[in-house]
Amino acid sequence: MTRKKFLKQTSQAGVAVLALNGCDIFTPEKERLVSSASVTLLKPNDKEDIFKYIQRTKGNFDLAIYRQILGAANEYKEGDDTLKISAINDKSRTYARTLLGNTNIVELDKNVVFKDELLTLIQESTHQNFSMEGWTMQELKDFSLSQPEEKIKEIMPSLSSDVIACLVKLMNNEELIQLSQKIFNPLPNSKIGSKGYMGARVQPNSPTDNTEDIAWQVFDAWSYAVGDVVLGTNPVSSEPESVAEIEKTLFDIITSFNLENTLPNCVLSHVDVQAEVEKMNPGVTGVWFQSIAGTVNANETFDLTLEKMMQYASMRDGQYGFYAETGQGADLTNGHGEGFDMVIHESRKYGFLRALKQKINELKGEDNSWVHVNDVAGFIGPEVFKTKEQLVRCCLEDTVMGKLHGLTIGLDICSTLHMDVNLEDLDWCIEKVMPANPAYLMALPTKNDPMLSYLTTAFSNHVKVREQFGYKVNDAMWEFFKELEVIDEHGKPTEHFGDPIWVYYKFKKAKKDKRSFQEIYGEGKQCIARIEKNGVPIAQGHGKNIWDLEPTLDEQMHRLYNDAKVSLWTEINEPFIQSIPASVMVNTQSKDRKDYVYHPATGEILSPQSIEEVNAIKESWNGQLPDIQIVVSDGLNVRALMDEGHLLPFLDGLTKSLKENGYSLGKKNIVVTNGRVRAGYVCGELLFGQKKKLSKGHGIVHIIGERPGSGHHNFSAYLTVAQSSVWNKKGVVDHNISRVVSGISDTSLTPEKAITNTVKIMDELFLNQRIKVLPA
Repeated sequence: MTRKKFLKQTSQAGVAVLALNGCDIFTPEKERLVSSASVTLLKPNDKEDIFKYIQRTKGNFDLAIYRQILGAANEYKEGDDTLKISAINDKSRTYARTLLGNTNIVELDKNVVFKDELLTLIQESTHQNFSMEGWTMQELKDFSLSQPEEKIKEIMPSLSSDVIACLVKLMNNEELIQLSQKIFNPLPNSKIGSKGYMGARVQPNSPTDNTEDIAWQVFDAWSYAVGDVVLGTNPVSSEPESVAEIEKTLFDIITSFNLENTLPNCVLSHVDVQAEVEKMNPGVTGVWFQSIAGTVNANETFDLTLEKMMQYASMRDGQYGFYAETGQGADLTNGHGEGFDMVIHESRKYGFLRALKQKINELKGEDNSWVHVNDVAGFIGPEVFKTKEQLVRCCLEDTVMGKLHGLTIGLDICSTLHMDVNLEDLDWCIEKVMPANPAYLMALPTKNDPMLSYLTTAFSNHVKVREQFGYKVNDAMWEFFKELEVIDEHGKPTEHFGDPIWVYYKFKKAKKDKRSFQEIYGEGKQCIARIEKNGVPIAQGHGKNIWDLEPTLDEQMHRLYNDAKVSLWTEINEPFIQSIPASVMVNTQSKDRKDYVYHPATGEILSPQSIEEVNAIKESWNGQLPDIQIVVSDGLNVRALMDEGHLLPFLDGLTKSLKENGYSLGKKNIVVTNGRVRAGYVCGELLFGQKKKLSKGHGIVHIIGERPGSGHHNFSAYLTVAQSSVWNKKGVVDHNISRVVSGISDTSLTPEKAITNTVKIMDELFLNQRIKVLPA
């Protein structure tokens, strides 16, 4: 079946195929806890703190044990298990919290778990408060829970990121909610982030960066009176021209309705690209975005330096400053865990943003720029945490830590398809987290993102949250929604509620379109038909309640969810491998599919026998290294490769086009089973690594199945070019020097177009390598 047929008629066989695959994806929590948790602690003496405990049990300070105690104080998450710093049971966790509660704040700040330039920046941006020097962490907890907001805000600037992280470790979920309900940091001249308000970042993603898809999702959101924080698109392509086109589309919608001082647009490409687009089209980029990490090394994975970010901060002197995204476990999964736990990593990200905010304020001489952070809590997967309970805990921890840093913090209460969190579980999580009153949530037509292939919050969730918790939308946007006539003067839905074509009609009238209502409405129906044909859902109307998804769309969303589960557990088969021209099959260290899904690191390392296979390919070259080696991996969805019209035409056309452009290719195509992106880098190290520095680069084109969920069965091509001396250094080649062409399928970015993009980018990468070796 082609993907086009699938999008018309999705199979309901998800559960049955899972059973046939024999995959127990819902592992009992007791089994998880016993399997790999590692920290066992003795009962502390009366009023004993961490440092006295280490002295008593070890005889001298031990950094590894210090990190273990701090990690053991966390609620259980798989990510801490990976570093062997999670408590083996509740008793050891309680002991760790007792020791932490007895520890002086000053001592925690003096004995850092990990020091780098980012920590120095955080320390320099944290104010000194001598009145707190004698406080223990337990006393800080008692103060935070007993005092009103104004008293807490007096000490917030003096709380280091590590102390804030340690504070949330001492609190249960109810206490985190209690504290979060007291602290609010609204964005200047708005109600976003205020008590009793719940905003929305509209996330109008398109699998092809189609501006029509993107614009109509904005109209769709506004028809439900949703979308008051930012119109923020995740781009497929990071080419400046493509990003600029999306920025212009979003900016045109905002300015047509005279909303440029009410909310910004944003394309979530790398900040370097946004800066370039701003030079191309001054004034259209809105708020600037960047994912940030908790250490210098982890930020390098994003191609960031502290100096670069501080320089960009100094340029943000308008109303809209910075929009950051973070998430527990991102540092760990990028290979930068550095031995300390995810909660402290996450808190340091907020400390980083607090320092950037201070830089912007210093430049402007006042605190009136929009600087906020979105915690993408469940985007990574089960290697960080698996369950709905852990997702709730993470959201509550991060909301409190963001607020204590003085930041406006929103949440992406989300999950990947390989976590043990289903569509109904997400509703449960939202209800558990919402009492904490974060500033905003994501907003899409359904819970399923058509480009990123993960589950998040739909427009309908926002409607329900407003009804259930009484939360409001930013006042300025609420008045706009009244002007749109989707909400009446009493705040109730009108006949136009949930009708994106009505919003489109109002948009056209704002642009002085003189056509009749019937003509514009007819055009709107045609637009929606095209968009839905692309696999991008548009919500219209509602179910029994105004917060219920329309039944047909709800059914479609569940079909996509079932298809994703089937895709995730489908394994590559021998006939397909044999259909790949000149294929050589190699394996990673994943024992099986389940090990691959739940322990991603195993899919980044080749097995010993496979290393020999790759070395044999290199030996067959007899010193005549080709320019490019093609690697194919199943990834998280091998069906993305096996579907008709996907891998084979892409591979055939790409090979032909690269050769026509003068590149020599390896004669064998390496096929990796249970392979992650970094498995391609390992192949490059083995094939191209040489000590001597040569004047030309060598490249890897790594074709890999993307995470499922959108229904498109997309695959990506990761493109990397480096000199032999760079390939020779293990682990140096990584995502930061790679480019990616993503969303490739017969229903999104077609293989034909993807081939053109891939060759163009490879030309640029090889050109950059030649420039690097030219004499100064």
